[in-house]
Amino acid sequence: MAPLSKAGAALAALRTRLEGEVLAPGDRGYDEARAVFNAMIDRRPAVIAQCAGEADVVRAVRFARDLDLKIAVHGGGHSVAGMALNDNGLVVDLRRMHGVTVHPGSASVRVEGGALMSHLDRATQPHGLATTGGRISTTGVGGFVLGGGTGWLDRVFGLAVDNLLGVELVTSDGTPVLATADEHPELFWALHGGGGNFGVATALTLRLHELPAFSIALLMFPPESGPEVVRAYRDLLDTGPPQVGGAVQYVTGPPAPFVPEHLVGTLLCGALVTYVGDEDGLRKLAGPLLALPHESEVVATMPYADAQCLLDVPPGLRNHWSVEYVRALPDELVDTFCARAPSMPVPSACQQVLFPQGGAIAAGPAEYPVPYRDARWAVHPFGVWADPADDERALRWVREVRADARPWSTGAVYLNFIGDEGRDRVVAGLGTEHLNRLARVKRQYDPDNVFRYNHNIQPL
Repeated sequence: MAPLSKAGAALAALRTRLEGEVLAPGDRGYDEARAVFNAMIDRRPAVIAQCAGEADVVRAVRFARDLDLKIAVHGGGHSVAGMALNDNGLVVDLRRMHGVTVHPGSASVRVEGGALMSHLDRATQPHGLATTGGRISTTGVGGFVLGGGTGWLDRVFGLAVDNLLGVELVTSDGTPVLATADEHPELFWALHGGGGNFGVATALTLRLHELPAFSIALLMFPPESGPEVVRAYRDLLDTGPPQVGGAVQYVTGPPAPFVPEHLVGTLLCGALVTYVGDEDGLRKLAGPLLALPHESEVVATMPYADAQCLLDVPPGLRNHWSVEYVRALPDELVDTFCARAPSMPVPSACQQVLFPQGGAIAAGPAEYPVPYRDARWAVHPFGVWADPADDERALRWVREVRADARPWSTGAVYLNFIGDEGRDRVVAGLGTEHLNRLARVKRQYDPDNVFRYNHNIQPL
């Protein structure tokens, strides 16, 4: 840490030079700026640099290096571990950098590092184009993509990293670089799953795909129907084309028009079938599921950007998530999964989810550090609740859902779905065969491990 006199002079200079805004404890707006999605995270950075462009990011990184400050990067702020914040360090806040430029001719899009999923989807939709995005519209695009990126379109278009064409990055010494298949190719490889370990991503270029129509079927069932619903959903996804996706999950009945009033606030089993195509095609494919007795039904063709908001959860709640990837979904696992649901905190925003994989995920490039490609399903306890008194119960439920699935687990993990679960889980999320190569890239671009507020890769 630099002497106070030097730190004060440097902070004053940063305030003058930054096109964006610089916030320190006591400044108006500081507390709002340090808030993240997970209300369990309460950290107090020494400086928050709200950057307006790449030049600001360069200035902020060099400021932190000069004062030997730790650096965290705030894009969407959705990390369940609160990796967008630190104590007594610098936060490079990218949220003012949310521009999206669509290039229909080349079927690509340039997305600034602070853009949210909604910025991306709303920009590409008028062109009839899309790329794999997250399942919540307020997720940050940068962290989502660099961590691998799984969403409603991954079975047909691949993981988000499979659509990554380039990354504009500011490295640990404040140097801007462009990483592509031709420029800094080793760095480009590492950014396909290695997360924020190598610098601040100020912009990403992604491949787009034609999306002429997108349809959803959202059904709510009584919880006791869960085993039958999950089996029917499993059979649909195991035999259906890659255009079919979605999730089957236990949820608290939301106060929505499609949920009968007497079921609001109670445990329900929900099935969401997504389909790249029209409503008629979806109804034909989802016929066996639609035939099961259910409490509510919505089947419609709708804008993809609107569908991306279906599972949105407001910020400011308490969060704890995890995941296990399994090669198959046998009846025994179905029964175990469903038997766990009554222990889920209700009412709450918690979701006990099964996400299908396969399709373009499994067929994608095998050389990237995303080792969960060969799994068929993801068992995802998504803990979100409001009352601190429920902390112990919710954390225990998350651990138990994961433990239930572990006998069938591949051992691999999608790091964006977990918090700080220890070094072994980071290794499982990158693949042991990739670690030395990733560590060499880390040594080249961040030898001092400046970017450590992530699922960290130590320099070799």
